[in-house]
Amino acid sequence: MGAGDGAAEQARLAAERVAKLRLQLDHAERAERAWTAGAEGEARVARILDELQTQGWRVLHDVRWPGRPKANLDHVLVGPGGVIVVDAKNWSGNVQLRDGVLRQNGFSREREVSGVVEQCAAVAALLEPHHRRYVQGWLCMVGQPAMHGMTASGAKIQGLDTLGDAVCALPAVLDSVTVEVIHEYLKELLSGRTSPPLLTTRNAPSSAPDFSLTAGPATSLAHGRSERQIPVHPFTRPRGTNRKRPTGCLGMLLPLVVTVFLLGIFFNVLSQLQQPAPPVPRPTPSVAKIAP
Repeated sequence: MGAGDGAAEQARLAAERVAKLRLQLDHAERAERAWTAGAEGEARVARILDELQTQGWRVLHDVRWPGRPKANLDHVLVGPGGVIVVDAKNWSGNVQLRDGVLRQNGFSREREVSGVVEQCAAVAALLEPHHRRYVQGWLCMVGQPAMHGMTASGAKIQGLDTLGDAVCALPAVLDSVTVEVIHEYLKELLSGRTSPPLLTTRNAPSSAPDFSLTAGPATSLAHGRSERQIPVHPFTRPRGTNRKRPTGCLGMLLPLVVTVFLLGIFFNVLSQLQQPAPPVPRPTPSVAKIAP
């Protein structure tokens, strides 16, 4: 090894470490800018949604995503027009919705669209079957304020400037009492320390807990807290209860028919046992022929 070769090798290794650290720093700065833009976008969307409370809407911000402990839902609206899960996106560049496909700078954003559809399904599964059809998934484009449309998968696209008017334009499907009850119910489930389990509506229309939203949580004035009814699956019979037997003409006629049938078999067997035995035939005497 010549003079200075060792120092040169150490300088080369140091230069490689510097290049690697610079690359990591670049990635970290990009992530920091993306998270900052996302937080600013969510805050701007939240201000617009909060203004809708005068129109009878209730809003939840930054709540749990059912079944995903490390993910969140940006905004959940509950109001006369139903339940809306809003995912805020503060994207830069050229964002277009063409032929039901959302693209940013020419690249498909189907992953983000599928995400809000999954959020919508997760929230819908928490509700009663007759309320699930009122749940929608929306993407709010902060950087494209005038944008609006619908993706091929059913997710609605709204810009920041069109969001409030689009919400207020929805036809009324829930009364004020139901709005308050659903809002408190979702607030209790989604605002806890842990994410609620993910339910599914794929197998049966009544797979979610049969919690009566129309009745609402019973309020205890003595203790100042709300008590929620224990969910009971519609196909589950509580322990200690007897199954109700069928009543009416069919219930009375069926045992009678079975009894008559069994008695008929019994008397038939008995009559066969009491019949006299048939006479045993006697052999006729044979005539012996004697040869002359």
